[in-house]
Amino acid sequence: MKAFLTLTWTESKLFLREPSATFFTLGFPLLLLFAFGAIFGNGPASAPGDVGYTTRAVPGYVALTIGSLGLLSLPITLATQRDQGILRRFRATPLRPTVVLGTQAAVNLVMLLVSTALLLVAAPIAYAVPLPPSSLLALGALLFAGIAFLSLGFLLGALMPTARAAQSVGMALFFPMLFLSGAAIPQFLFPDWLVTASLALPLTHVTRLLKDAWLHGQWNGTAALVLAGTGVVSTVVAAWAFRWS
Repeated sequence: MKAFLTLTWTESKLFLREPSATFFTLGFPLLLLFAFGAIFGNGPASAPGDVGYTTRAVPGYVALTIGSLGLLSLPITLATQRDQGILRRFRATPLRPTVVLGTQAAVNLVMLLVSTALLLVAAPIAYAVPLPPSSLLALGALLFAGIAFLSLGFLLGALMPTARAAQSVGMALFFPMLFLSGAAIPQFLFPDWLVTASLALPLTHVTRLLKDAWLHGQWNGTAALVLAGTGVVSTVVAAWAFRWS
């Protein structure tokens, strides 16, 4: 446990020293919050239904953070450490593989919680966004979606031979999901056919799980089942394909 905590603390500092990772995790969701909040506001007429635009959008910004961690941060870190021989040196130490890889999962989950906390502070102050009606359910949905989606990061980190390849593939997956999943732009603005097509994207189910839990205090069983299946399959394939050097 001491080794796990020490390595987690070190990796967290390294994470924050990477400008792009810090921006997409901590800065970009706040940028979208203030940009779209200034455009649409949070009044009753700003969105269909019983909540305003910004209130509806905040869980999507959390989903965006999950997407950036799972598709950009984690696989690029793993590929970089493989390129630089860091994973090979870890393999030669007494540290167990579960500690080394578990540290990466822990760091990304901590950053997810920090990013979410920043949104939960900024959104109520700037746009009177209410807190989730069921905090425990919202937290459970956040951790469930985060863990399930990070499995995709381990899969990409296992399959990509270099950091540049991980970055290219991660960005090619992240940006379409960002705009089509409802994370950055609410899906009530989409035509019906695009909403249906977006169901093929894992981040769509992350967004739906979070929005139902945060806005309505409900657990979206369908989204949870899709994410659980995605997590299991990704973990199995990643464990088979992963290499230390």
